[in-house]
Order: sequence, then C-alpha cells, then structure tokens
Amino acid sequence: MAAAEPKAPAGAATARRLARSCWAAFWDYETPKVIVVKNRRLGVVYRLVQLLILLYFVWYVFIVQKSYQDRETGPESSVITKVKGVTSSEHKVWDVEEYVKPPEGGSVFSIVTRIEATPSQTVGTCPESVRVTNATCGSDEDCVAGHLDMLGNGVRTGRCVPYYHGAFKTCEVSGWCPVEDGASVSQFLGKMAPNFTILIKNSIHYPKFQFSKGNIENRENGYLKRCTFDEVSHLYCPIFKLGFIVEQAGENFTELAHWGGVIGVIITWDCDLDLPASKCNPKYSFRRLDPKHIPASSGYNFRFAKYYKVNGSTTRTLIKAYGIRIDVIVHGQGSFLCDWILLTFMNKNKVYSHKKFDKVCTPRQSSGSWPVTLALVLGQAPPPPCPCSKDDPGQAGGPQDEGRSQALASPPPQPRHSCDPPDQMVDAPERGAGPGPCASQDSTLTDPRGLAQL
Repeated sequence: MAAAEPKAPAGAATARRLARSCWAAFWDYETPKVIVVKNRRLGVVYRLVQLLILLYFVWYVFIVQKSYQDRETGPESSVITKVKGVTSSEHKVWDVEEYVKPPEGGSVFSIVTRIEATPSQTVGTCPESVRVTNATCGSDEDCVAGHLDMLGNGVRTGRCVPYYHGAFKTCEVSGWCPVEDGASVSQFLGKMAPNFTILIKNSIHYPKFQFSKGNIENRENGYLKRCTFDEVSHLYCPIFKLGFIVEQAGENFTELAHWGGVIGVIITWDCDLDLPASKCNPKYSFRRLDPKHIPASSGYNFRFAKYYKVNGSTTRTLIKAYGIRIDVIVHGQGSFLCDWILLTFMNKNKVYSHKKFDKVCTPRQSSGSWPVTLALVLGQAPPPPCPCSKDDPGQAGGPQDEGRSQALASPPPQPRHSCDPPDQMVDAPERGAGPGPCASQDSTLTDPRGLAQL
C-alpha cells in the first residue's frame, strides 16, 4: 500500500488564499455611492456650513489676510538724523555740537536737557562720596588702605577725613577730586528744547520685489527749510519738533527733560505693491520705551568729561547728563500678487509666463530613442540647432534648385540666431494660425514616444 502524501501546513494554505484574494482585489474597480437625502432641515444646515466656509475664505483669507499675495517683512532700511536749535542755561548758551550725543546723526541719539557738572577735577586725594557703601567712618581703622570699591571713585588711602559739608567723615580716596557729589552744579537746558527740530531721513528697500522708496518728497531744494511735519499736508516733510514728539508719546515735557527718558519714533512701511508706488506711504507713531513706572530704573542719564590743561596739569569737567534719547525704529512689510495669480488670471499672463519660464526648442528630426529625447527635455544633453527658419536649409530638392538663381539675385534675409522670446513680449497668435519659429511639423517626429502626454 502506497504511503500517504504529507499534507501542506495550514499556515501555508492560508497565506496562498490571502495572496490570491489580494491579487484578485487589486484589479477591482471601486466607485463611491452617493445617497441623496430629501430633507429640507438637513439641507439648510448643509448649505449654511458651506456658506460659512465660503465666507471664511472670501472675507478672512482673501480680504483681511490677503493670502493671495506674496509677502516680505523687515525691509532693508537706512536712517540719517539731524538736530537743529539753540538753547541757554543759567551760565551759558548751548548749541547742537554740545547737547547732541553722539553727533554722527544715526538712528539712536540723545538730546541733553539737564546737566550736573563737576568742574576743575584733578588727580589727587579727597573724601569719598557718602553715597558709596561703607564710605562713612569714625576713625582711620574703619578705612582699609588699598581697598578699591567698584562703585566708588578711587583707591582708599586708609585715612578718615571730614566730608565736604556736614559733621560726618568719609574714607579718603585717591582719584579725580573733588568727587561728583562734592562740588556738582546743576544746569537746566530744557527752556528752548521743545522747539528743537529733528530731521529724520529714512529710505527702505524690499529686495524680493525690487522696490525702494524714501520719506522725503522730490521737490525743490528749499522745501525742507520752510516745512514741518504734518500728517495731512506735509507727510513727506520728516522734520519734527522735539515738543511734538514728546506730546505725541503722551509725556510731560518738563518732567521728561528733568529726569530723562527714551522715546521711540516708529516708522511703518506697509505697502501693497499691487497698487501704484504713490500709495506706499510711511506711517509715524511715537511712544515711550523705558519703564517710567519703575522707580529703580526710570529716567535716562549718562556721563562724559571734557579735558583741558591748567598750568601744565590735566584738568577735566565731569558732566552727568540727563536727556531725551530718540530711537528711530523702522519696520513694515511689502506684499505682491503671487505667481499663481499672475500666470492664471492676469490679462498679460503670457507675458509673465515668458518672463518666468524658459522655452526649450526640440529638434524636427527624431533624436532616435527615448533616453535621448528625455535627456534633451531634462537639460542633461545639449540640444541640436533649433530650426527657427521656415525653410529647412538642410533639405535639398528640386524646388530649391529651381529657385537658386532668384535667391542669388535678391539680398538674403537676416537669419535668427536664437529661438528665445524677445525681452518685450506681446501676446502670441494661436498655434493654429500658421507655422512659426520652432513649430513642429509632425508630432511623431518630435515626440516619437508620446513624451508630451506625461
């Protein structure tokens, strides 16, 4: 009796059945089934949802956000400033060279409105300021010789000496004497400061759209000498009075000039470049930038010194200056129609298309094989000379030979050396209007494998 054949494992049979079913299902055709529900209430809800979606895209996306536009934020900007005016204090007259720091005319500068001057300082020994921590003393033992306090005015000598005024004593230091608290004189320069004029010259550039503009109007040379800024009548006269800037920032000028502060002049260039360049205008806003409500850090001041010689020894005047610092801040964004709008809906979409895309001429004769044609389209192989002329000079025949004598009698036409479209593009005629440069005579010759159908 013959031996029974071994049975295949159950798992293998299951795998074969699954493979056959997947292979059969691969060739199935599926189509969705649509069910129409005749219910007015459900239909109203459905149409309302559609309307809300439509309103969202039309109103918010296109009108509010203008998402059809390409945007560029943060324009390239340059700022040049110039201050003019004269003022006086209790002891002298001050001009621009003295109260504007720094004098270069950049986007950040300070106008000094009050000073505390310590004149005739020389290098020597004198009592330390009472404001310095642990500066007061009762005897020499309280002062360590050679000790240097980073917040002090010099190196301690180890002696305890009487202060400039009063009955208390402080440690003696070696440095510029007398120290600032000992002989400072306060002078207020803010009497005429509200009438100071500030020229803010600003120009911006959006490199993505190749758009540039400035905030000074192209007028006669003397225009800026007789105008001041007005948002309606003199928008392109960027000459501001200091009092006007402080007022627009919502500050009290006298208080600000006494303790100092930082005012920001913000220039905004939000330009819709779909509109003419005259519609792209700067917008000015003013606000205080330093935290005035925090007593520990409110106000603005800085120190500088003026040096000179007296009887051959170096002497200086130390000045603690309070003033109004102006920070010119420029920002904005430019927007322009995106490529899809230009290439689809504009009247001159063919002109934009010719500017954006390069046309490649394919040869009249077949390249011989699929790989060669594909390489020509992808730019991986040099294309053969493009037949831009109507008559193919490479074809020899009776008609050419018969008319050769007539061609010699007339001047030859100027050949076209390139198939590229000219710089000034116009709307080209339809393809069926007649043969043109680089027009293919037979699709089977230029596209033997049906490459145009990809």
